[in-house]
Amino acid sequence: MSDPRTTAEIEADIQRQRDHLADTVDQLSQKLDVKAQARQRAATLKARVTDGGGRPRPEVVVGAVVVVAVVAGMVWWRRR
Repeated sequence: MSDPRTTAEIEADIQRQRDHLADTVDQLSQKLDVKAQARQRAATLKARVTDGGGRPRPEVVVGAVVVVAVVAGMVWWRRR
C-alpha cells in the first residue's frame, strides 16, 4: 500500500498546502486587526464626505447645518 506519487510531487503538494495555510493565517490576522479595520473605515468615510482637495463636500456641510438647526430648534422649543 504505497503512494504512487514521486517525492517531488509530494514535496510540491506539501508546499501548496503550506502556501494555502499561510494565506489563511494572513486572512485571519487581517480580520482580527481591529485598528487596521478602524483606519480603513475612517479613510473610506473621509473619502465619501470630502472632495478631491480634502475639503468637505457642499451637501455634507448643508446636511450638518440642517442637523444643527433642527437640534437647536428642538432645544429652544422644549425650553419655552
